[in-house]
Amino acid sequence: MINIDLLVVGAGPAGLSAAIKAGNAGASVLVLERSHQLGGQLVKQTHMFFGSEKQYATHRGFEISDILLAELDKMENVTIQPHATVLAAYDDGIWTAEIEGQYQKIKPSAVVVATGASEKSLLFPGNDLPGIYGAGAVQTLMNQYGVKPANRVVMLGAGNIGLIVSYQLMQAGVEVIAVVEGSPTIGGYLVHASKLRRMGVPIFTSHTIKNAKGANTNGLESVTLWKLDENWQGISGSEFTYHVDALCIAVGLSPLSELLWQIGCKMTFSAPMGGYIPYRDKYMRTSQKGIYIAGDVGGVEEASSAMVSGQLAGISAAEYLGFEMPNMAAMKQDCLNQLASLRQGPKGAHIRAGIRQAEVSFE
Repeated sequence: MINIDLLVVGAGPAGLSAAIKAGNAGASVLVLERSHQLGGQLVKQTHMFFGSEKQYATHRGFEISDILLAELDKMENVTIQPHATVLAAYDDGIWTAEIEGQYQKIKPSAVVVATGASEKSLLFPGNDLPGIYGAGAVQTLMNQYGVKPANRVVMLGAGNIGLIVSYQLMQAGVEVIAVVEGSPTIGGYLVHASKLRRMGVPIFTSHTIKNAKGANTNGLESVTLWKLDENWQGISGSEFTYHVDALCIAVGLSPLSELLWQIGCKMTFSAPMGGYIPYRDKYMRTSQKGIYIAGDVGGVEEASSAMVSGQLAGISAAEYLGFEMPNMAAMKQDCLNQLASLRQGPKGAHIRAGIRQAEVSFE
């Protein structure tokens, strides 16, 4: 049995940030990560971050991962374990995990769930052909393993992920034929879209894929796109075809909330936040005592927000455990102020709506 003050599930930007804050408060912390690599999505993000200095603005994602891990490496009271998959949580407070191939029982006094999100996909004829990728898979191939995924690509989705990965594909020598977005407007930041347009990449809004074709032995050979009407139905006669060897799908993420369901957290469906998310208070506490959330498991946002929510969860969990730090209340308020700033403006409207739907008080 492993007895620990705080268990953190997930070593992405949110989980690492939570571990830092709780560790600084003096708590013994165990971070479990199912992957062999720590840092989550940060390790494959080569673009510079926006925000403020507090969110590591002007640093690239993989650099931020190194900064967080270097800080944790100095803490003797924090253990980070890769190759560790959390399996279940039980009513008696026991959690189980497979760690380096061994079944382990863990008894934490508090838990921060920072499991992140998974990529969504689309149903269309031919969607199972080789050469059809999620944007995260393409980033992994290029930025982690140095593999050029294709020669000619159509990107489906003009949110920040679709726009950023399109630019990274071009940096890797891949020809991006077009970016296709079902909504009438681009979902990502204009600065990302402008870079693509300056490089001659067309962005089609109110369009989607009709079908993909190719021989299973050769993989994807072409995609046919068409325009959508106001009811999101394809308009017959508007079809056009591109010959490509890859289609990259970036149509959003869905919170990985299975553990929260299992431990009985009260949940709600929030379309703006990507799917089912837990009710929480503003300090990231869920309906289950001692269980906190951080990052995309509580609603899909940018990595900057994930880090700040992780800091807030780490501070709140440490406070719940009875640890004290100077200016703890001020630290929590600073995190709340940072989150409010990151969610401001028209682009943050859907995030604010999702937060209002899920945020409650458990007092």
